[in-house]
Amino acid sequence: MEQIAPHVYRVHINDTHAFHPGGTNIYFVGDPSGEMVLIDTGEQDREWTRQILDAYGELGRPRMAAILITHGHLDHIGGLDRIQDVMQTSVLCHPKLVKRLVPFLGEEAVTGLRSRQRIRAGGQVALEARFTPGHAEEHVCFFLRKQKIAFTGDTILGSSTSTVQDLSTYMRSLALIQQFGPSIICPAHGKVVANAQGWVDGYVDHRNMRERQVVDALRRGISDVDEMVKAIYPKNLKRALRGAAAGNVRQHLTKLQKEGLVTEQPTRYVLKA
Repeated sequence: MEQIAPHVYRVHINDTHAFHPGGTNIYFVGDPSGEMVLIDTGEQDREWTRQILDAYGELGRPRMAAILITHGHLDHIGGLDRIQDVMQTSVLCHPKLVKRLVPFLGEEAVTGLRSRQRIRAGGQVALEARFTPGHAEEHVCFFLRKQKIAFTGDTILGSSTSTVQDLSTYMRSLALIQQFGPSIICPAHGKVVANAQGWVDGYVDHRNMRERQVVDALRRGISDVDEMVKAIYPKNLKRALRGAAAGNVRQHLTKLQKEGLVTEQPTRYVLKA
């Protein structure tokens, strides 16, 4: 465990998953001598859970005000029931995620957040929750406004770009983080980013570049998604990432459709000769 900033502690878990370059991060925020919150609980892996609970012990087992969940992907809610049993605190998440978590924790343990809700993490430390859909529809980022620290979950990663479920809403979420103007980004995966504003701007620029590449591919007569991936992405793209690349291309095409710039022609079927 390492201290990232006043009131912010990171548990870094070595993670070899292809989509998690730089590993996984779990955060404790608040005052160890008073009250704290935990952000995410990692994979359903006993070794991960042990590392989180060992860090909790290192901090002196402070009173936990809440466990905050950025979104419902399994590498963010694994071990949640075991950790909640130890910390004996409420779990706060996006309202759309509540029903999924209740069977594991009970109705009394899970509460849906409100956008802009402030969560007290001890003393003068308070996090603000903001809904940031795009990577997942129930995604939430958390902001420490005084310190200009953004806990971005999977919306912005520290060592790579992120996968996207809905690009239109994702771009609005990136704009929200840009508007916050973070000094430090604490992502769920990868390095903690000190050049935060430049990193966010780079994320936006990257998506705009990909969109230009998709439009250029269409102009060149390339209409098949897999062919677009071959034309746009590096030739040495890892096999494990090709599906995600194709998904991102589809997201750009869907966004362009919504904007009235692209139409999709229905598939035609013909009998074999």
